[in-house]
Amino acid sequence: MVKSVTLRDAWSGEADCLNCSLRTTVLFAGLAESDFDRIHDPIDQFSLKPGTSLYRTGDPADHMFTIRSGALKLVQYLPDGSQRIVRVVRTTDVLGLEAMLEGGTYQHEAVALQPTEVCRFPARLVRDLGCNNPDLHRELISRWQRALNEADAWLTELSTGSARQRIARLLLRLVRDRESSACQLFSREDMGAMLGITTETASRTIAEFKRQSLLVETDPNRFLLDIPNLKRIAEG
Repeated sequence: MVKSVTLRDAWSGEADCLNCSLRTTVLFAGLAESDFDRIHDPIDQFSLKPGTSLYRTGDPADHMFTIRSGALKLVQYLPDGSQRIVRVVRTTDVLGLEAMLEGGTYQHEAVALQPTEVCRFPARLVRDLGCNNPDLHRELISRWQRALNEADAWLTELSTGSARQRIARLLLRLVRDRESSACQLFSREDMGAMLGITTETASRTIAEFKRQSLLVETDPNRFLLDIPNLKRIAEG
């Protein structure tokens, strides 16, 4: 169940973008130092507890967000009240790209899966900077394409095949582009909503993977993955 809090309750102070450790990997990487002198709107950093909504479907899309740490799920609700998680966004990802279309609304509900730090900035600011900065404009186009690629991957990789294949593919995506095979799992309910399988099937398959040492628990809910054997399962 989603627990809603106001952003004011979660607020932790104004972000220092110029000195941000993620500056070279997030949306504003292409800005010159002089560009920051033109930013008069606040770009704020705040923390979200698991289960907190960042925004809801249909809310006015006035802001965009970068993730400094943690992860959020993008949720769509079906007519019968059930949910389908259409994507997971993580550190350095940008979300709320629909805010680039002036007057638009958010197409999903964004909910924190784990303790998450987010930077929020006005979409108007990004639109104005993009008009004068070709690097930022190219980065925005790249982010749009990345989001489309992720959506395609969720349709083709995580919504087809057996439950074992889907879970193996999800686990491999969680450690993609990382130097370590360590990952933190989501709740079995969330995994089911991501993969289009029941919570019971997700729980049973994870338990089976543990017995087969495909997942080795190192801390509560943190695991090392047997990547070669998971790849064999994922590929069928």
